[in-house]
Amino acid sequence: MREFDWDAIPDSDEPFTKLIINMPPRHGKSRTLILFCEWAFGRDRTNKIITASYNEDMATDFSRYTRDGIAEEKNSAAEIVYSDIFPDTRIKRGDSSYRQWSLEGSHFSYKGAGLGGSVTGKGGNILIVDDPVKNAEEAYNERELDKQWRWYTGTFLSRLEEDGGRPIEIVNMTRWAKKDICGRILDGNGSNEWFVLRIEVQSKKGEMLCEDLLSKHRYEYFKKEMDEGVFWANYHQRPLDQKGKLYSKFKTYDRLPTSEDGSNLAEQVFNYTDTADGGDDYLCSIVAQEYQGYAYVVDVLYTQEGMEITEEETAEQLYEHRVNNAYIESNSGGAGFVRSVNRITKERYPISPTVFHSFHQSKNKQARILSNATYVMQRVLFPSDWKNRWPEYYKAMNEYQRHGKNNHDDAPDTTTGIAEVLQRRIKVQDKPKGRPSRPRPSGRRERR
Repeated sequence: MREFDWDAIPDSDEPFTKLIINMPPRHGKSRTLILFCEWAFGRDRTNKIITASYNEDMATDFSRYTRDGIAEEKNSAAEIVYSDIFPDTRIKRGDSSYRQWSLEGSHFSYKGAGLGGSVTGKGGNILIVDDPVKNAEEAYNERELDKQWRWYTGTFLSRLEEDGGRPIEIVNMTRWAKKDICGRILDGNGSNEWFVLRIEVQSKKGEMLCEDLLSKHRYEYFKKEMDEGVFWANYHQRPLDQKGKLYSKFKTYDRLPTSEDGSNLAEQVFNYTDTADGGDDYLCSIVAQEYQGYAYVVDVLYTQEGMEITEEETAEQLYEHRVNNAYIESNSGGAGFVRSVNRITKERYPISPTVFHSFHQSKNKQARILSNATYVMQRVLFPSDWKNRWPEYYKAMNEYQRHGKNNHDDAPDTTTGIAEVLQRRIKVQDKPKGRPSRPRPSGRRERR
């Protein structure tokens, strides 16, 4: 493996046919590869290129931009277009769909596919993977990374054709995790076959890669506000195995948002509940008031009591705070729990405004918690005395480890649910009806 260093460019004439490009987001990685594909076809019309991006839409864009660049027509005599440089390379008429097309004189020239999609029946001598990881949630999900690696080494690489020459492999991505495709390639036995173009957004001398795309002021802001692991991976291509607790700080409030006349300004009062899956798990039920994109936590029920007790306590909690929307996970015993709480609410509190939303949480729990950690620290606020109000919940949140074994994840899991509701990421079939009622002030009794 040979690596490009911004401050010490290696001097070598040794040719490489395998290239890894690691650069910060929005700094022209994909655009450069689109131009490379156009150039490769201009140099040799028999080239066959297959590209893979994290989804079909991205793959279609990559394919369309390459095809349209080759087919571009002049708007004026002075304008220089592709055909001025490579006049013999033209798109075949009637065979130019967005995802798969051919050049004149070729049966097949280009195919774009989403990662995990089908590329059967086609082979290429130039294979390109472009930004396979969508976001931090995928990067923290080892199962998703394993699936990407299996597809890359199995389905994708099986399409590589030599055709008497040396095929080209390119992996282009912003680094996320040590187990992403780049990380596994560089940890493998064949890593010395790859040239790594790794460019950080800021050099060792403090120079920004491109001030117009990311200024030093904005860079310092991201460094302060972003999740540490995501920041160093994205902007310095250095995936970190973070040690220590997940949440470095929490925002607090002394009073809920009110108008000049003292009226509560909450836009809605909502609840997220994760029922105990069994054994020594905790039921965690959090009530929050939403105002201008922030969630103000007003009550927490965090207990290992049995369902016969927690069903009644949850119903009381929802009524006491005049909760408008209650989101309750239906995993494991959740479906029966929400039916019971709904029944108790109707029987004891017939004027309750609560609308219940039962849904199955199918996303990976650890990935959800990790990818939403920064959002929780920035947008979820707790009472300034929350350590005394809910000591067990407070301890669970403040001692939760980013890596390693945690005895319980019920508190961060439910708090992540609060963040997801705030971001409108919870998908439910039923929709709330009726006008929200005015919320009551925060409850004072402690729930354990």
